Amino acid sequence: MEKMSIPTSKTSLVLFLCQIISALDVPLDLSQPPTITQQSPKDYIVDPRENIVIQCEAKGKPPPSFSWTRNGTHFDIDKDAQVTMKPNSGTLVINIMNGGKAEAYEGVYQCTARNERGAAISNNIVIRPSRSPLWTKEKLEPNHVREGDSLVLHCRPPVGLPPPIIFWMDNAFQRLPQSERVSQGLNGDLYFSNVQPEDTREDYICYARFNHTQTIQQKQPISVKVFSMDSLNDTIAANLSDTDIYGAKPVTERQPVLLTPTGSTSTKVELRGNVLLLECIAAGLPTPVIRWIKEGGELPANRTFFENFKKTLKIIDVSEADSGNYKCIARNTLGSVHHVISVTVKAAPYWITAPRNLVLSPGEDGTLICRANGNPKPSISWLTNGVPIAIAPEDPSRKVDGDTIIFSHVQERSSAVYQCNASNEYGYLLANAFVNVLAEPPRILTPANKLYQVIADSPALLDCAYFGSPKPEIEWFKGVKGSILRGNEYIFHDNGTLEIPVAQKNSAGTYTCVARNELGKIQNEVQLEIKDPTMIIKQPEYKVIQRYGQVSFECIIKHDSTLLPTVTWLKDNDELPDDERFLVGKDNLTIMNVTDKDDGTYTCIVNTTLDSVSASAVLTVVARPNPPFDLELTGQLERSIDLSWIPGDENNSPITNFVIEYEDALHEPGVWHYQTEVPGTQTTVQLKLSPYVNYSFRVIAVNKIGRSQPSEPSEQYLTKSASPDENPANVQGIGSEPDNLVITWEPLKGFQSNGPGLQYKVSWRQKDVDDEWTSVIVANVSKYIVSGTPTFVPYEVKVQALNDLGYAPEPSEVIGHSGEDLPMVAPGNVQVHVINSTLAKVHWDPVPLKTVRGHLQGYKVYYWKVQSLSRRSRRHIEKKILTFRGNKTFGMLPGLEPYSSYKLNVRVVNGKGEGPASPDKVFKTPEGVPSSPSFLKITNPTLDSLTLEWGSPTHPNGVLTSYTLKFQPINNTHELGPLVEIRIPANESSLILKNLNYSTRYKFYFNAQTSVGSGSQITEEAVTIMDEAMASRQVDIATQGWFIGLMCAVALLILILLIVCFIRRNKGGKYPVKEKEDAHADPEIQPMKEDDGTFGEYSDAEDHKPLKKGSRTPSDRTVKKEDSDDSLVDYGEGVNGQFNEDGSFIGQYSGKKEKEPAEGNESSEAPSPVNAMNSFV
Repeated sequence: MEKMSIPTSKTSLVLFLCQIISALDVPLDLSQPPTITQQSPKDYIVDPRENIVIQCEAKGKPPPSFSWTRNGTHFDIDKDAQVTMKPNSGTLVINIMNGGKAEAYEGVYQCTARNERGAAISNNIVIRPSRSPLWTKEKLEPNHVREGDSLVLHCRPPVGLPPPIIFWMDNAFQRLPQSERVSQGLNGDLYFSNVQPEDTREDYICYARFNHTQTIQQKQPISVKVFSMDSLNDTIAANLSDTDIYGAKPVTERQPVLLTPTGSTSTKVELRGNVLLLECIAAGLPTPVIRWIKEGGELPANRTFFENFKKTLKIIDVSEADSGNYKCIARNTLGSVHHVISVTVKAAPYWITAPRNLVLSPGEDGTLICRANGNPKPSISWLTNGVPIAIAPEDPSRKVDGDTIIFSHVQERSSAVYQCNASNEYGYLLANAFVNVLAEPPRILTPANKLYQVIADSPALLDCAYFGSPKPEIEWFKGVKGSILRGNEYIFHDNGTLEIPVAQKNSAGTYTCVARNELGKIQNEVQLEIKDPTMIIKQPEYKVIQRYGQVSFECIIKHDSTLLPTVTWLKDNDELPDDERFLVGKDNLTIMNVTDKDDGTYTCIVNTTLDSVSASAVLTVVARPNPPFDLELTGQLERSIDLSWIPGDENNSPITNFVIEYEDALHEPGVWHYQTEVPGTQTTVQLKLSPYVNYSFRVIAVNKIGRSQPSEPSEQYLTKSASPDENPANVQGIGSEPDNLVITWEPLKGFQSNGPGLQYKVSWRQKDVDDEWTSVIVANVSKYIVSGTPTFVPYEVKVQALNDLGYAPEPSEVIGHSGEDLPMVAPGNVQVHVINSTLAKVHWDPVPLKTVRGHLQGYKVYYWKVQSLSRRSRRHIEKKILTFRGNKTFGMLPGLEPYSSYKLNVRVVNGKGEGPASPDKVFKTPEGVPSSPSFLKITNPTLDSLTLEWGSPTHPNGVLTSYTLKFQPINNTHELGPLVEIRIPANESSLILKNLNYSTRYKFYFNAQTSVGSGSQITEEAVTIMDEAMASRQVDIATQGWFIGLMCAVALLILILLIVCFIRRNKGGKYPVKEKEDAHADPEIQPMKEDDGTFGEYSDAEDHKPLKKGSRTPSDRTVKKEDSDDSLVDYGEGVNGQFNEDGSFIGQYSGKKEKEPAEGNESSEAPSPVNAMNSFV
């Protein structure tokens, strides 16, 4: 079965219809007159170096024979050894390469193809060899031209066949630059509207390229010398004596004058369908601008183009409607000139109705029509079998009526080939059409069972090519027993094609074509399949990407499963660049390391054998802008200047602002400083300047992507000198020794000096003591030391700038002090008040300010632990320091250790250092709660007992009075049993617990007490061992079959539960580990009440009651803060006096809390099978 896919695009469908709806051909197995199928062009220019091939191919039955005429007479090819005719063809081959000369075979050739049914003739084929003659030698004089004058350099190429292509180049084979001022005319001449000094050169060379022979001919170089009247000297004037240039006036502007065409009007004749070229080139200074109009009408849209800097008007595919007057206007600032070209469009003959082959059965009627048009109107003449019909043999069945031949009751002898010739002065048309008289039953030429595939909702065209004489009637049926197809849903074409304009899924099936005439009937079946359309369900999207980034376009498709799609990517409607950065995937295009040239439109095209779809997206590549350029300084004043620039390419991201920087080449060469910035729409700015600065400026463009590279620096601009505008900043007077005053200031920068000779006038006087200022002038320094001053007394200080042109404005005064000395006395009446076991408050009396001898900065408290009262052992003394700013007379000492002896002293601090220490003060801290026991170990498990061992607290913080042990059993469902509490003397370190349950897990809570209260607890878990006899019985049960079955069922149930738990966990529900942690929680905190959802009561550190049975605790631990009325400002500053974010003191403010063992730290002993069994019984 032959398969045929019908295209769905409009262009492809039109071509397809043209193929199947054309005139029907006679099958080649039937007798038919000759038909010319291929011939050489009418005007045939050949390469004289190659063999000449004159084509003439024809078909017919029987196969035709061929003959030729040359210049109207028979051309006997047998008599010319250089000429041969191809076998089974009329094509002539003239052998030039073996001695023949092409010029000898110039002429008009015509081919005749003949058989017993008639003769067909070709066009008159004019054979001409191409010619590329050399340039005639001529002596070219140099062209001496005055600046501003017009000039025409004539090319005058040799006459070739076909005409050569003209262009101008120099000796280096570089094309000469052309512009509105200098351009090449249609005749090849080079026109200068006005010459300039840069036009002077000696190598203006005109080249002629002959395409047929692939040769280039060169004219002698032309020399042009342009003279400027300002530089004309006597020598040049002498050499150019008696010329128009000598003694000429300077260059002056001139109004336009047309160089071509000349005069005010001209005419132009062009043939229909050709390209109309009109030209106007004008001289003038300034260079004229050309404009075109059509008088009484508009220039045709879409067919009008301007070339050669608008000097050439080009209209393609002209018609009679383009006739009229076209005006070119040349204009400059001094005036204008115009020229009117009257255009007449003539037309060589063109077909209205060309004659078509006619197949008739004996006795039928028919007509041959030959209609053509042209300007002037062509004449029509008829030939039969190549002979004018007037002298051809008579045929009673035909009648000639102008452009029509009428046939009536034809017979087989009426078969012939008729030629129609339409001609006028601009050309001719020749067409062959045969009349073939046959009697044939119907034939269907379309292959049987041909398969057509189309896309749903597209046209379906089912072919039924046929032949018969008389012409058969065609009918279509659907299905095996279907009725004849009729109605608006079908279109029946004359050539037998059935068109279904909109094919649906139910259009698929078998279609039958029936052809019948009076001699018989025949039918043929074809198949139609309807396919789903190809769609792009995920189209590429618009992307903005930074340079050197990566971008990806998606193109996800859906298509009929029986069709194989191919995906092609295009960039700007062309193939993707051959670049490894472009990665084409199954449904995407990825571009790596994107560059500016990747900017454009990307199209995804999906093709199948039946349809094609596409989708496009634009890629915009953005980057930092290019730097500005062409910086220009204007409007120069003493304190301001105007800066302008041209922005660089913004690289697809608008410029938001420009940053202007300056360099001071006089004071800081090579260092650029920020000056100002302006919006991105502004390209000029007025800049404020300082005196005595050698400025250069540069501009940086900024967009959303970033900053451009700086522009090239502007020209330099040196401002005039002036006295300083400002004085030094940050003036201070601070003594470094008890008997001096150090005056410092921030020196002026170079551009702030405003002139040469920058110095500073430093002045000082003792406040409230001296009336006169003491002054000194210094340079190149930023401080001055005044010696011999009293200790720590106030001074008034000022610093004034000056240079060679004068002083800066009067400076403001600042207050300073001479140098400090160490304080003389220690604070007295130091008292300590112990607040609790970790906090104390210290008081002292302030020292007299006169004894401070400097700026009072505060007081320092030194304190250290002497010994622990519980251990009576000394250790290395580590002093701690707290600083209290300002004139405070008390402070808090946090982080003390309970039950310890401390000492402290207090010192006053100024800028010089610390004064003497006060006498040491001794104080003691009371007892506190102990830390947790250092360890808890559980050993020697038996059936009903466990041995507990522990270590005393690392920090007893007092005298231990006892230990408290609490414990409770835990069953296999992690529920807690009843709680038991035991009080143990403080001198014990182990305990044996008896009367415990066998094979049971216990949880223990253990802490120590002092007289103040209980310390933090430590927890542990342990298991008693099981009875050996019971274990034996359980093993026996485990070997029974019923027990094994039960265990398998239980295992299956566990598996199901695990799956459910896994699903719940993925959805955010609780999971077994969490429940287990909850079951083993520390019983310090009461559980959430299940009945009302509220939390239980909080248990503070004084109450270590374990939880009731089944209780749970949150995972986080909350510590209750002690209330205090002390403000944070009462705590000092020091290396050991740091605070947490909540204000609590870091260090030894509270006892160190031992980390409790993790509640999930169960015994490593594996659960026994007995326990597992008991949990399920």
